[in-house]
Amino acid sequence: MNGIVLINKTKNMTSHDIVYKIKKIVNEKVGHAGTLDPLATGVLPILIGKGTLCSKYLINHDKIYETTIQLGKKTDTADSEGNIIEEKKVEKNILQEEKVKEILHKFIGKQEQLPPMYSAIKVNGKKLYEYARKGEKVEVKPRNIEIYSLDLLNINEEKQQITIKVNCSKGTYIRSLCEDISKSLDTVGYMLNLNRIKVDRFDVSKSITLQEIENSDNSYEIINKNLITIEDLFRECDEIVLDNKNLSLLLNGVKLRNDKKDGVYRIYNNIDSNKKFIGLGVVNNRLLKRDVIC
Repeated sequence: MNGIVLINKTKNMTSHDIVYKIKKIVNEKVGHAGTLDPLATGVLPILIGKGTLCSKYLINHDKIYETTIQLGKKTDTADSEGNIIEEKKVEKNILQEEKVKEILHKFIGKQEQLPPMYSAIKVNGKKLYEYARKGEKVEVKPRNIEIYSLDLLNINEEKQQITIKVNCSKGTYIRSLCEDISKSLDTVGYMLNLNRIKVDRFDVSKSITLQEIENSDNSYEIINKNLITIEDLFRECDEIVLDNKNLSLLLNGVKLRNDKKDGVYRIYNNIDSNKKFIGLGVVNNRLLKRDVIC
């Protein structure tokens, strides 16, 4: 089994938990493309077999999230799992729709963002959350990110919460965004929940839950049925068809002359006028080399 299956991750489960469970079912090498915190829910692409070799093509993509900001309280982790370290009154005018939309609009575009202390970013060989748990101070450098759009989905005046949809670049921390938005609203706040609804072309509506897999009569078959093959995954890439001789050379590591433009290609073998998918190849400076062979 080689490819990707989209899992709709539930709350309080780690990405590693899902990888472990899928691996036990398929008995193949398994990984994931873009971790989700235990608190978060939503689409998690799980790479299976030779699909794990495709991770380099899947890690730099944009993402879409839905999140609710709890205003008036600040936590040490910037989410609902932390301890409250500050409280500030939420004035009534803060929750006016036009006011909120005006503030959200200011966050659209390229910008620098300071990652939260409770994150896995490494500084001097240690993860930030390791420093945070020990109460140690460390300099954190801002990162360049981009917010493409910010849509207001709901305002709950009674609970002092606002729900938004965020379309953003790789590396964006929604917890930091929630804190920054709260600050711009003249109060404090934290990320109450987070749901990732899209990673590049992978939409949560096309995903299945781990519970669906485990409750089925044939877990392996359910995964296989929902598998996105490597061939389908790169369907938008052009193809290169090789005869037996050139295919043999390619599989043995020989770079073949090819005048196509630089990029990733689907490689096929032409057998009796029938094309068989072999895997992926990369053209660079008019030379084709093997990449992911299925």
